Amino acid sequence: MTPQAPTPAYRRLSVEERRSQLIDAALSLFAHRRPEDVSLDDVAEVAGVSRPLVYRYFPGGKQQLYEAAVRSAADELEQCFDEPRQGPRLLRLTRALDRYLTFVDGHDTGFSALLQGGSVVETRRTSAIVDGVRRAAAVHIYNHLDITEPGPRMRMTVRMWITAVEAASLIWLDEDKQPPLDELRDWLVEQFVALLTVTAGRDPQTAALIAALAEDG
Repeated sequence: MTPQAPTPAYRRLSVEERRSQLIDAALSLFAHRRPEDVSLDDVAEVAGVSRPLVYRYFPGGKQQLYEAAVRSAADELEQCFDEPRQGPRLLRLTRALDRYLTFVDGHDTGFSALLQGGSVVETRRTSAIVDGVRRAAAVHIYNHLDITEPGPRMRMTVRMWITAVEAASLIWLDEDKQPPLDELRDWLVEQFVALLTVTAGRDPQTAALIAALAEDG
């Protein structure tokens, strides 16, 4: 009689591992459903744990879990723009934007509820987290463009483009993800160059950047 392999011993998760497990479960639900349509029972079922265990780690209930999920998603989005400063500047920005749009694609219809507001469980804290993502994205963009001290027109141009990217992402989801992601990405980069070109007519700093981008090839 062939002896059976021993059953693997149960491994107790650490506090951080369990929190991460629950946040991941919540994100998987928020990715495709509005937060107000997701219950703690849903999160517990996806995570394979009991509802009381969810409360043990998030005593504030769904609101606290939602804020933790938004923070986790925001951290991931910030990392999208953390591209190594190597190669032509626009190519760096293209790679960062590609990761951003891939995130949007993966989170589908929940992108609006997670990071663009419109949820009944949205709070001042979650709004501040989202604003932090925008500020961090702007800093990364300045770094990719090798701009150490952006002037007011440069700052306004970059912030306008970030807003345009967010709006285009939401419209793209509404339009059944058309055009294809790579076409949308390249189109948005081209729009950024167009914005910079317009600003260059009024701002010497941006005009110098346009000349440097042309030299990049």
